[in-house]
Amino acid sequence: MPDEALLFLNTAIAIVGIVVAITWLKFPPVFALVFGTLYLGLTTAVGAKGTTKAVADGFADVMGDIGILVTFGVILGALLTVTNTMQRLVEAMLKVFGERSIPYVIAATLSSLFSSIYADVLLVLSAPLARRLGPRLGPKGRALMGGTLTAGIEVGLVFVAPGVAAVAIAGILDVPLGQMFLFGLAVGLPTALLTTPSFATILRVMKWRPEFDEIDEVSETGETGPAPKPALDGSGASDGSESRSQDGVHPPSLRDGSKSGNPSPAAAAVQDRETTTAEAPGATPGRSPLGQKMRELPLFLAITPVLLTLVLIAGGALAEVMSVDSGAVGFLTDPVVAILLGATLAYVLASLVRSRDEIAGAIGSALAQCGPILVLSGISGSLGFVIERSGMAKVLGGAFSSGFLPPLLLVWIVAAVLHIALGSITVAGITAAGILAPIAGNLDAPLVLVALAAGSGALFVPHVSSNFFWMFQSLLGFSTRGTIKTHSIPMTLASVISLPIILAVSVFT
Repeated sequence: MPDEALLFLNTAIAIVGIVVAITWLKFPPVFALVFGTLYLGLTTAVGAKGTTKAVADGFADVMGDIGILVTFGVILGALLTVTNTMQRLVEAMLKVFGERSIPYVIAATLSSLFSSIYADVLLVLSAPLARRLGPRLGPKGRALMGGTLTAGIEVGLVFVAPGVAAVAIAGILDVPLGQMFLFGLAVGLPTALLTTPSFATILRVMKWRPEFDEIDEVSETGETGPAPKPALDGSGASDGSESRSQDGVHPPSLRDGSKSGNPSPAAAAVQDRETTTAEAPGATPGRSPLGQKMRELPLFLAITPVLLTLVLIAGGALAEVMSVDSGAVGFLTDPVVAILLGATLAYVLASLVRSRDEIAGAIGSALAQCGPILVLSGISGSLGFVIERSGMAKVLGGAFSSGFLPPLLLVWIVAAVLHIALGSITVAGITAAGILAPIAGNLDAPLVLVALAAGSGALFVPHVSSNFFWMFQSLLGFSTRGTIKTHSIPMTLASVISLPIILAVSVFT
């Protein structure tokens, strides 16, 4: 067999093996990626010694780029949840723009300002708001709000830095974070806003039957809430196998191995905080000494940390475009410094109104969340280094430059296929970036658009293998078929809508 054919075969075996190990054998993605990477290195010209060096070099390269960014980005998001900033801002905006704008306000806010909040936690925070506002929008209002949450949360996750997946993909592909933020916002915000009316149009003609698509029960507190997940509506009962988190790696959300929709530790902490404060009328989320009301920061002050971070990151990108040569500007607008300053300010502000224990708990949960993502990103970098040193990068480069399809469309297809197979947005996007990293610089497209195309494809067709799917079902009170209608369809719309936007941007770059 010719060397090139053997190289292609071994690469295909490695990648398919990773997918099979995760989906069928239920291996944690981190193990599957490591073994797939080692197999590829040992069966190609990289060799035994070269494989271990490539794994170490690739891991270190990616971690050096994104380690601090992901860590403090997630901490910033956790501190924003402690101060109840997201709900208060959305409610304030609704007062300004009115009830008819509810879906657009939520989609825009979640996709742009709060991408740093871990997706599971953001869902827990926004789901009660969606359930409360849904009935104001008509009989299908809750369904519309479900699609809106999906569009906002997941689009922000993959496109808008400091969203965890956006930062990870950018780091693997060596995309400056300032560029990722500006281009990601230019793609993500229109995607979220266009997905909302597109889904609303489909919803008008879609057969929505509350008796089959919505599930509610009355809780012990007398409030209407989501019922436990039923059987899979004819598709078979849960087999007890672990599902992969849509927004993480190995499920931080499922500890018992079932697809029960149980939230992650941080999400559970948010729910516990809400439950605790619900017992004390007039209290706001957060623990405080008995008999004392929690104070709230003025809203303009509470939102300052995220605005500071985004302004500095965007300022750095603009300074680079304008060739501003200033040491002070370069230091302050460096993404690491920007996120560190934002997280520090968020910590100082949270300390004014929340207890040390609660803040420490939020930070601890944030660190637990970002750990698996960092490891997965680093190993995806290792895979990229092995692909490059095996010579497969040249083969892939030839396939992508054949002219049969636009390179960005091929990137999208790779990520979409991986998402359908793996069931996780973050895993699919990061794995696609790792595979494409060795050839990304040779594609006839800016690196930032390659990163966005990978994120766009990773949104395609979420389904029942995702833990986020079950969390969404439980928190919004939908049946499985209702969740497919309100989560899978809007996510697929967002993926398809974002692709032509990225292709259009590529024409002008």
